[in-house]
Amino acid sequence: MFVIFYKIVYNGTRKRDFMDNIKVGDKLKIHCYKHDGTLEHTSDEAIVLENREDVLICGNGRTRITEKDGRSHMTNEPAVLFFYKKHWFNVIGQLKKYGLFYYCNIASPFIIEGNVIKYIDYDLDLRVFPDGGFRVLDRNEYNYHKKIMHYSSEIDTIVKSELSYLISKKRANEGPFQEGIVQKYYNEYEKIEKS
Repeated sequence: MFVIFYKIVYNGTRKRDFMDNIKVGDKLKIHCYKHDGTLEHTSDEAIVLENREDVLICGNGRTRITEKDGRSHMTNEPAVLFFYKKHWFNVIGQLKKYGLFYYCNIASPFIIEGNVIKYIDYDLDLRVFPDGGFRVLDRNEYNYHKKIMHYSSEIDTIVKSELSYLISKKRANEGPFQEGIVQKYYNEYEKIEKS
């Protein structure tokens, strides 16, 4: 699975060609895979808010998440999603009743097939709280999957480096952590939904 994504993301033209056709207001779905190719979960809706050279920014309201075992649930809050084209993470800004939370997945750069954003989840997550504090989650899951799914030393190095980079972005309040940026994009999402 990783080899297929790697070739498309870094060597192929299909991703770049299709990415040029994505426009504000397009509705996409999201598929999250594990390293062994199994589908981890899906999300029914991501509305494109901006397609920049380095990042695809989407938004959603309450959307259905379907887990690998078939169980599904609706998200409880609106979110702004940042999918990076060259970095090994994606960031979800969650607008909860009691503040802005971030859930950051360490994951492969994404590809798009049809109307579906696809990426490989590499277990580690960074959870950021409204007070600015943060915590790295799922280190045990990462170590377990690294062993049973045979993550290469190259992937291990990339994952750890990208987690450190993501933490540095949070500490500097840059990128998706910049004050007001999630609200700005959520306002754009609301305008699109009302039109």
